Amino acid sequence: MTSSSTTAVPSAELSAYTRASSSLSAADREDIAHDTNPLGLAGIEFIEYATSKPQALGQVLELMGFRPIARHRSREVTLYRQGAMNVIVNAHDAGLSHSTSPEEKPVIAAIALRVRDAQQAYSRALALGAWGVPTQVAVMELNIPAIHGVGSSRIFFVDRFKDFSIYDVDFVPIPGVDQHPPGSLGFHFFGIVQYIGNDRLLDWMEFYKELFGFEALPREEHFGMLTKGRILKSPCQTFFLQLIEPELGVLSVEEDERLHRLAFGTPNVPLAVEHLKANGVEFVSAHSQEDASRGALTRTWLGSLSFELVKDGAQS
Repeated sequence: MTSSSTTAVPSAELSAYTRASSSLSAADREDIAHDTNPLGLAGIEFIEYATSKPQALGQVLELMGFRPIARHRSREVTLYRQGAMNVIVNAHDAGLSHSTSPEEKPVIAAIALRVRDAQQAYSRALALGAWGVPTQVAVMELNIPAIHGVGSSRIFFVDRFKDFSIYDVDFVPIPGVDQHPPGSLGFHFFGIVQYIGNDRLLDWMEFYKELFGFEALPREEHFGMLTKGRILKSPCQTFFLQLIEPELGVLSVEEDERLHRLAFGTPNVPLAVEHLKANGVEFVSAHSQEDASRGALTRTWLGSLSFELVKDGAQS
């Protein structure tokens, strides 16, 4: 897995988090470190894209095996699903997770993390120095707590251990559509690539470790056909974050740090590639047969959108 994402927490915000985190007493730190999964993190609930061209993005998602299953009650937002993966396409100007109007190029605007208790996770993040995001909730909508993520993105906290889900409240099913379309070839969320600025690696590693319990893998441990950056493993052991610094020049923290792309796990990459090619998906050529069996990278759509396939458990 290798690539990047939307803009990091603004530098002022990240430094504020760092100051707050470093000001914790030794006893506080011991308390927090006691549990390797302090939030009860249980995977990714959904990924949200923002774009002014939702139909075009939707077509790409369908090529990748997703199906539109529901529409938001009051906003221009569509829910796509494949197996256990949920992707939200947001074209509603006033409700976007980023601070600018939607553009043609899709951006990953938010990640929703499934946790044991959403309010508790949110409160803990704020206590550690994260910045809360005010939410605009309309009638018949849930208030989902969120903090600032990389750039202008958000990180939502969702608890799904109740009688209903967030989709039951905020979305209306599309008539006649299977609400649980099967996953293609065992696809599931494997990871997210995030671009980071020069000399920001340690800051971001601390951010994800202190707030969520992520742990860095050894430097030589990578997945897929791309082996750049540093990989962090979620405390629930279900997905990864890949942090990538620029190779040349200086990356602007305020403009260029971002969530860049999604990686899907699959037990058989070559089979998945052939399946997707039959749908019309084009791939970047792998350097070797070994690379091709470990992972694959799609070509870019809409100026910014690409996906990665990764063989589960593949290591270099």
